[in-house]
Amino acid sequence: MQFKHPEILWALVLLLIPILVHLFQLRRFKKTPFTNVAMLQKVVSESRKSNTLKKWLLLLTRLLLFTALIIAFAQPFFASRTALQQKETVVYLDDSFSMQAKSNGLSLMEKSIQDLIKNIDPESTFSLFTNERTFKNVTIKDIQNNLLSLPYSHKQLNLEEIQLKAGTLFSNTSNTSRDLVLISDFQTRMGALTNSLDSVTSTYYIPIRPREVQNISIDSAYLENGLTEQSKLTALLSGGSNSENLPISLYNNETLIAKSSADFNSNGKAQVEFSVPSNEELNGHLRIVDNSLGYDNQFFFNINKKEKIKVLAISDSDSDYLERLFTQDEFIYYKYLLNQVDYSVLDQQNVVILDNLKAIPNSLQKVLRTFKEDGGTLIIVPSIESDLTSYNQFLSGFFATRFLEDINVTKKITNISFQHPLYKNVFEKEVYNFQYPNVKQFFKIQSRAPKILSLEGDEAFLSGADGFYFFSTSLETQNSNFKNSPLIVPTFYNMAAFSLKAADAYHTLGRTNAIDIPISLGSDNILSVSKEGYEFIPLQQAFPNKVRLTFGDTPTVDGIFGINNEGNPLKNISFNYPRDESTLSYLDIDTIENKSSHESITSLFEFLEAESSITAYWKWFVILALLLALVEVIIQKFVT
Repeated sequence: MQFKHPEILWALVLLLIPILVHLFQLRRFKKTPFTNVAMLQKVVSESRKSNTLKKWLLLLTRLLLFTALIIAFAQPFFASRTALQQKETVVYLDDSFSMQAKSNGLSLMEKSIQDLIKNIDPESTFSLFTNERTFKNVTIKDIQNNLLSLPYSHKQLNLEEIQLKAGTLFSNTSNTSRDLVLISDFQTRMGALTNSLDSVTSTYYIPIRPREVQNISIDSAYLENGLTEQSKLTALLSGGSNSENLPISLYNNETLIAKSSADFNSNGKAQVEFSVPSNEELNGHLRIVDNSLGYDNQFFFNINKKEKIKVLAISDSDSDYLERLFTQDEFIYYKYLLNQVDYSVLDQQNVVILDNLKAIPNSLQKVLRTFKEDGGTLIIVPSIESDLTSYNQFLSGFFATRFLEDINVTKKITNISFQHPLYKNVFEKEVYNFQYPNVKQFFKIQSRAPKILSLEGDEAFLSGADGFYFFSTSLETQNSNFKNSPLIVPTFYNMAAFSLKAADAYHTLGRTNAIDIPISLGSDNILSVSKEGYEFIPLQQAFPNKVRLTFGDTPTVDGIFGINNEGNPLKNISFNYPRDESTLSYLDIDTIENKSSHESITSLFEFLEAESSITAYWKWFVILALLLALVEVIIQKFVT
């Protein structure tokens, strides 16, 4: 037993006073002569014994009465050790998309919020955080409306991040009781479970799980351009049961343009193909109906009008191989002799090719350096009679490149860097037995640039990256048959195509994406991105002939957005939530040693309330004092 005011117990010493009064109170009797007193002496003796008993009973009753009153004023109680400590409570509420799963008609997050509002003491102060939001030192009344309107998030903290975040919300005060409450479905992707932050923090796990764990999602979609007027759109789905058929619809904006059915295999996967018009703008939207998670039942993509890439070749070659490579349907191609080129038009190009020049004039070198710094792509194809001094003066500024010497040895092109971005997704598999092109003469190169194509002996044939590419030899027919090789098409096509970062059919929220918009902006102009009810300004970098937009933390919602210049639409871009939450796979809470888990929020807070409860007994001592007072009255009245 403990006392709220233990100092009052010193009053028990005062109980010695009535004891002393009763013990030392002496009665003096006066003798009076009387005849025949034998009978009276017997009566007096019995009366004295009765009075002595009554006095002792009264003394005991009064001592107990005063003792009960003193103890009542000291306010005795029973409580656990933690009940007397200052308490700090931090609650993690999982608001990720997997909490959209249903339980008894409510989503897991909705049910969790209702239970929190119902069970947390309205006057208690605590901190709560989700995957994106934090509420520190608040009451449930302060954040009730925020919780009821809390949106789902595509972000998911792992368990280590949750514990680190919770650690910042606890104070550094010593001798406090710390409770960390984790409310989540605890998906496998959250990482390994640990017991607690530290020895003074109690971690409580509340696994909230749906009754059914099946969820069908649209994972991705890709477009295959055909040579006909129709292209093939393939949608990939997962999570279905074997032989299950699920309707799937394709919309252009809000107009239904196609409908099909997804037939799932034994692995729960399905592919659905649609035919869509080639080379036409399409704001696509795939939809399914599934009773589990809702965020992955729709998938946005769009097809924009393809921008033509501007290619300018400065060439002393009579060959037309570049003109045949850069066709008018995808490129705007110009070719000039060195003495005819207008340097002022270079900054309007996406790609500049130096083909078979014997030397690079100093004036052109300066313009080309500026062109490359402004985001342009530069391709160097030397001449057999190249002036090494002129070339090295220019090339040394890119990957510290130098042409060392002229090698007159016939060699084959035998090595392809399949992992280089130029050839990524070009080959179905790595091929080593193709018909090797050859060169008769080449320059030995010293450079830090990665090799893309190599000759026998690992000598560089084509090197470069990030918009700067250079060959080690002339591509003229008398020196090499590379023009006749199938390799030339993807090589030059991709070098040019990468000069303009075109928007993919869709992008994933939360991941860094960059696209180029071919537009020249004024110094004060910026591009904005918007859809109905949502607008933001992305990170952007302006070049003379394009603007590069970079997306990272924004946008935060999925959909098809328009890219605008002063209100004028330029093109569309689509974003989808990552599908990491779609697979409903859960951690086993029982694997934690010395764990403290509860089936529901209600049972946890009942447990915490019991742990924090203080049982007071002062009322019982007041009742005891009243009973003792009644006993004293009875003694006074009936004991003679």
